[in-house]
Amino acid sequence: KGQYIYDEHGREYLDCINNVSHVGHCHPDVVKAAHEQNQLLNTNSRYLHDNLVDYAKRLSKTLPEKLCTFYFLNSGSEANDLALRLARQYTKHEDVIVLDHAYHGHLTSLIDISPYKFRNLEGQKEWVHVAPLPDTYRGIYREDHKDSVLAYANEVKKIIDQAQKKGRKIAAFFIESLPSVGGQIIPPEGYFQMIAEHVHKAGGVFVADEIQVGFGRVGKCFWAFQLQGEDFVPDIVTMGKPMGNGHPIACVATTKEIAEAFADTGVEYFNTFGGNPVSCAIGLAVLDVIEKEHLQAHATQVGNFLMELLNQQKVKHPIIGDVRGVGLFIGVDLIKDQEKRTPATKEAEYLITRFKREYILLSTDGPGRNVLKFKPPLCFTMDNAKLVVDKMDEILTGDEFEAVGPKSQNCFAPVKARPSLPIVKLKAILENFGLNLSSEAL
Repeated sequence: KGQYIYDEHGREYLDCINNVSHVGHCHPDVVKAAHEQNQLLNTNSRYLHDNLVDYAKRLSKTLPEKLCTFYFLNSGSEANDLALRLARQYTKHEDVIVLDHAYHGHLTSLIDISPYKFRNLEGQKEWVHVAPLPDTYRGIYREDHKDSVLAYANEVKKIIDQAQKKGRKIAAFFIESLPSVGGQIIPPEGYFQMIAEHVHKAGGVFVADEIQVGFGRVGKCFWAFQLQGEDFVPDIVTMGKPMGNGHPIACVATTKEIAEAFADTGVEYFNTFGGNPVSCAIGLAVLDVIEKEHLQAHATQVGNFLMELLNQQKVKHPIIGDVRGVGLFIGVDLIKDQEKRTPATKEAEYLITRFKREYILLSTDGPGRNVLKFKPPLCFTMDNAKLVVDKMDEILTGDEFEAVGPKSQNCFAPVKARPSLPIVKLKAILENFGLNLSSEAL
């Protein structure tokens, strides 16, 4: 419920990483919308239903006017696969540029454009080009560079020039609006505009992957690509994960021109369950909750507070090299030394294991698996933030942890026991799911 999950013994865990249960686990408004629509009708999308049109209209109000055509699907992977098809059909080109360490999905087509995956599998295809991650903390151009935005954008231009010399043509540039698997990266402002200019000149399109970070997570904007400025509009936006709050629903938004070029193939796009009445009812409910509970403003307020607390810890603990983020998308980069910024991989693993023993769920990302990632449900509170950071301070200050790492590995012991949830509270939780059990049964 909310930002908490419970194990089979009723023990309560604080969830700091679930960006799928966007407005909170089992939100009653979302559950109600699904249940009520399920009782009326759920069928495949060959049958017309108002929910589909209503949801598309609501989504369109959050996006630039140019992005006016919507395709509904079941997962982020399906969305990015369709975006790839749209880009290739519209441009009549094949090649794709992606960022290093990017992850865009688990389908074969997407593993091919996900360095995070293909480097451990069959390797890089000839039509895939990998640009440096615009990471100003540990990337090739850092915070002390005179113009890191231009430098990173020029790296993409070099790739385009080299590809064209070989007779290859660029169909698309794919980017996670905030690279997550790459280490909770915040691209410098203006980077997208420069990239889009180079890509458009090459005849390609710009695809913003919002599957992990859309729907108000960044607080000040509804979509993370909007952090780049009002003048920037992608050609295609893909979305998934948070839009259904745990229910499988996804979407691709694009321009009329790209959609018409795709339709000109004469082969209709059809997705059996994409945009079904229940999925769209859930999507509408999620939008309602974000608006009604002011979750964007909440994400900004709590995110700023969490960043402030984490930066205080950075001053105190040398293992914390960088704290970066926006809204409730935050990364804590753990390092072995301040000068080389060597990833503290084992220390990060140690820390998240110790957190689990304290009933706090965190995880790591980044090429070195050393970046603590915060992507909690948007109902995460200031008290939650303070609890997590206090525990972090306690662990890093403890006897088992030296200034830059653990003294021992005995933290990997089983989770310690904790008293079970009181029967009265457990009954209340189960009743939310329509389960009425006696105290004796519990």
